[in-house]
Amino acid sequence: MNLRFETKTSPISRQTRGNEIFYPESDGKPMAETDLHANILIYLKTALELFFADRDDVYVTGNIMFYYEEGEPSEVVSPDIMVCFGVPKGERTSYKTWEESDVVPSVVIEISSRGTWSKDRVEERLLYEMLGVEEYFIFNPLYPKNSSSLLAFRRTSNEFESLNIENERVKSETLNLDLVVSGRSLRLWNPQTNEFLKTSGELAEENTELKAEIERLKKLLGNNQN
Repeated sequence: MNLRFETKTSPISRQTRGNEIFYPESDGKPMAETDLHANILIYLKTALELFFADRDDVYVTGNIMFYYEEGEPSEVVSPDIMVCFGVPKGERTSYKTWEESDVVPSVVIEISSRGTWSKDRVEERLLYEMLGVEEYFIFNPLYPKNSSSLLAFRRTSNEFESLNIENERVKSETLNLDLVVSGRSLRLWNPQTNEFLKTSGELAEENTELKAEIERLKKLLGNNQN
């Protein structure tokens, strides 16, 4: 394919181990620029994993080395979040398309920073477009100047079409979820249940409340039996 785009990953030279080409499992960079970025990434990955928990053919990951051309370890990008339909769940140290029946991510979400804002909007958008990604979202929680903090693109024929962001919200047809800007964060809204996908903190709070309710019912039943 030889796309030769400059992406967020560090340049990787073509190295070999014996007769095998070496594909690094890390670019040596931190997962996120700030705590805010890290919290958004963790929420999106966890929420999407739970949302697709009953689908064995949906793989959700983030900040993983995504190699898209066999034999060329320099052809790599590391999306913040990517959702792949048609591949099995399971832990991977990197994602190589030729080992995944040539399946590319259907959805990519980038949490942009000061250093990546321009590349995310131009170089990486063009790369994901050429690779065949169905939907591409960019969220910039801190540094947008004269543009929306959320940008959205959907494939139409062979090109990305820019989507309108209305009331800080856009629908992902592929995920069947809405992406919603909430202050400096990005949340996922389920139109089927009319509620946001829960954060880990919200899930923990619900679990605590459920346990307390179970204990209350046990005591109530015990008192009635006496």
